[in-house]
Amino acid sequence: MSSPTRRLTVAQALVRFLSVQYTERDGVRQRLIAGTWGIFGHGNVAGLGQALLEAGEDAMPYHQGRNEQAMVHAAVGYARQLDRLSAQAVTTSIGPGATNLVTGAALATVNRLPVLLLPGDSFATRAADPLLQQLEHPVEADLTVNDTLRPVSRWFDRVTRPEALIPAALHAMRVLADPVETGAVTLALPQDVQAEAYDWPEEFFAERIWRVRRPAPDPAELAAAARAIERAARPLIVAGGGVHHSGAEDALRALVDATGIPVASTQAGKGSLRHDHPADLGGIGHTGTAVCDDLARAADLVIGVGTRYTDFTTASNTLFQNPDVRFVNLNIAAFDAHKLAASSLVADARTGLDALTEALAGHRVDAGYEAEYRAGKERWARVVAAAYRGDDDAVPTQTQVLGALDAVVGDDDVVINAAGSLPGDLHKLWRARGRRQYHLEYGYSCMGYEIPAAIGVQQATPDTPVWALVGDGTYLMMPTEIVTAVQEGLPVNLLLIQNHGYASIGGLSESVGGERFGTAYRYRAADGTFSGDPLPLDLAANAGSLGMDVLRATTVRELRDALAAARASDRPTCVYVETDTATATAPPAEAWWDVPVAATASREAAVRAREEYERQVAARRRHL
Repeated sequence: MSSPTRRLTVAQALVRFLSVQYTERDGVRQRLIAGTWGIFGHGNVAGLGQALLEAGEDAMPYHQGRNEQAMVHAAVGYARQLDRLSAQAVTTSIGPGATNLVTGAALATVNRLPVLLLPGDSFATRAADPLLQQLEHPVEADLTVNDTLRPVSRWFDRVTRPEALIPAALHAMRVLADPVETGAVTLALPQDVQAEAYDWPEEFFAERIWRVRRPAPDPAELAAAARAIERAARPLIVAGGGVHHSGAEDALRALVDATGIPVASTQAGKGSLRHDHPADLGGIGHTGTAVCDDLARAADLVIGVGTRYTDFTTASNTLFQNPDVRFVNLNIAAFDAHKLAASSLVADARTGLDALTEALAGHRVDAGYEAEYRAGKERWARVVAAAYRGDDDAVPTQTQVLGALDAVVGDDDVVINAAGSLPGDLHKLWRARGRRQYHLEYGYSCMGYEIPAAIGVQQATPDTPVWALVGDGTYLMMPTEIVTAVQEGLPVNLLLIQNHGYASIGGLSESVGGERFGTAYRYRAADGTFSGDPLPLDLAANAGSLGMDVLRATTVRELRDALAAARASDRPTCVYVETDTATATAPPAEAWWDVPVAATASREAAVRAREEYERQVAARRRHL
């Protein structure tokens, strides 16, 4: 007897399949693909567009975006807020809509966050060839613009026949749900195949549960890690994003409470401990705190938990200077666990930390070491307080803006940022109170991420106050999803900081001999440079024209009041403030970052910068 089948188009079958996929971890089940973002054109309007319409909101909620890159950012924010256990899909047409996905896909894959990309593609049958927006290549007839997504996807397939959807869809779900493999997954869908009918086996539409495993450490690796920790006089934990993704914050705190080992955090790992825990020393690396970086330089053992050791974390391999320093890396991915010639502990972060706590029973660091790092923490707390403090009637500096926000937010608020000068100030100064409060996308540091990500976070946790912190440079990159927040009635808060240019790149340019070239938003002066008056941009008026409520603040007191009003509002609200850029209140970098400087130059600034570069690069070492 033949198995029962159901006749559907490829697009209809895919939507139906996605609607019954689930993840399960620790006995908790949730939708793997909880909704689909889409902008429709000829490459998907009659395929996935029609399928989503036919399926209805109960089977597959649809979200309307304004920019395809931004839709991916929103999906990434959603997945991160839900610990990678639930994701969203994004569908586009075949041309610029598809290529607009590339930046978002790279961001998702770099940060190991799941998103399903469903771009339309050229005709598989080549009945119409070339069609509108098709890329023709003279020696590769099967190449399409979607191939730009291959290097930024964790898994890619092109579904050129209906029956090929079955293995493709199953592989896609496997990768999305796997904490080691996850990232952007692309299923390129030729527009003629999307609309083609096929008799699908009913088993394809059965509910599937993708169990997210928590692998335990190998006993020999665990024993070696425990021995290394017991022998260390100055151990330091570097907490990365894997702590949050695993939900391992309580396990980390238990280990730290038992052993006294201090914790430094990467941008992705900040908040792994509350800021007021005695062993939480804040950020590490180029944007880290003085106490963290001082301890890192002298550490004889660095215990990485869920981190991939970017150059900002290691200060471009100049931070860990103890000649005898060694590394133990607890990571679910062997690829990351083996970095820096570490003794690897390949395991889920929570499971591995629990096992380490048990293996280290009775062990504690020397009391003098605890006293040392606690005194350093107290000194840095005074630095933070000074940076946050400002005259109530004065124009705020950027760090005083953060101080005003710190005074208003609750423990469960989410603060989102990705690029500019804010990541450095936040990493050094922000006092994280909740496990998901600090949401910095610094793997790709993508301008334009913040506003759409705030929408995704708000969708994932509707009752959570969400703040997108955006400078003028980032705002001008991608303000479009304000319209989406207004349309959906999502009360995201936008803190819009006007400082008349690319503040972060300007500072970097000055430090490497670039003299802030091309970083100011100003009129051309008589000498042809952009050094005239500031441009008369009214970004607050722009946000208001897109439907946001707008509150303007000119002083520290007005800013606190505006932030409190925004938090209490049930509407999308923009708080706009112009900062004092002449007064320096941000603490300087406590560690180096390698940005190569011109080896030959005629301008004095670049010559001096090269001399400093050669001095710094001499401290680089390879940990072998």
